[in-house]
Amino acid sequence: MKLLMALGITIGGTVGGWLGAMPDHGNWLGGWSILGSTIGSFAGIWAAYKAGKYYL
Repeated sequence: MKLLMALGITIGGTVGGWLGAMPDHGNWLGGWSILGSTIGSFAGIWAAYKAGKYYL
């Protein structure tokens, strides 16, 4: 379960940061990227919890 959570945080944070950097013209350290990374990380934790609960 811990590995699944770590993967969710990593993948969600990366994708969220990438999507947040798009409106900021590729600025990975901009406000939108940090916000997207935070939201993506929480979404990754939620998805990992649901997957672990129902499939493991």
